[in-house]
Amino acid sequence: MDSLSMKPEEIESASFRIIDKEARKHGWPDAEWQIVRRVVHTSADFEYVNSLYLSDDAVAEGVAAIRSGASIVTDTNMALSGISKARLASFGCRVACHVADADVAELATREGITRSIAAMRKACATPDNRIFVIGNAPTALFELLRLIREGVVHPALIIGLPVGFVGAEESKNALATTPHGIPFITNMGRKGGSNVAAAVVNALAILATAQD
Repeated sequence: MDSLSMKPEEIESASFRIIDKEARKHGWPDAEWQIVRRVVHTSADFEYVNSLYLSDDAVAEGVAAIRSGASIVTDTNMALSGISKARLASFGCRVACHVADADVAELATREGITRSIAAMRKACATPDNRIFVIGNAPTALFELLRLIREGVVHPALIIGLPVGFVGAEESKNALATTPHGIPFITNMGRKGGSNVAAAVVNALAILATAQD
């Protein structure tokens, strides 16, 4: 079929068939594979098949949190834009990003910190925020881990996929190796990004919907 005449859902289905074929014997359990292949679909990067790292209970806890109406907070408006709000709204989930908030800018200036750190502090002050989605700023992930250690917040799930050359890999290593008892989804290396982080949320939302 000519791709120009295909409907969006047909293109997506064809893309997933290609991914399944090219990934071959990937070794991921079915539920986890739904996350991984949507990341591959978003990025066109098969390296994620081997570099993504999901804690044992990440998918189950993420789906449960969504189905319970957990609020979701992101570190960038790009990730916020990429998340399917309509599907999450059916569970009562709200999605927010505070990095552009006026009070966050004021706090960042006053304390001499990045807006990403200030936004994470604001996010952690809201008990309803139970899923934290970080696709850009390593400082946001480091700050979240600090606030967890200090007992300020205990998320249901951390999606930590910051991208870049300074601090990104280190922040993800800290997420994966620091004892905190919180389910997480991350990857090893410099790659990541807001689009990839949003894809993980969307995959979890689809799994949550499928349980209905």
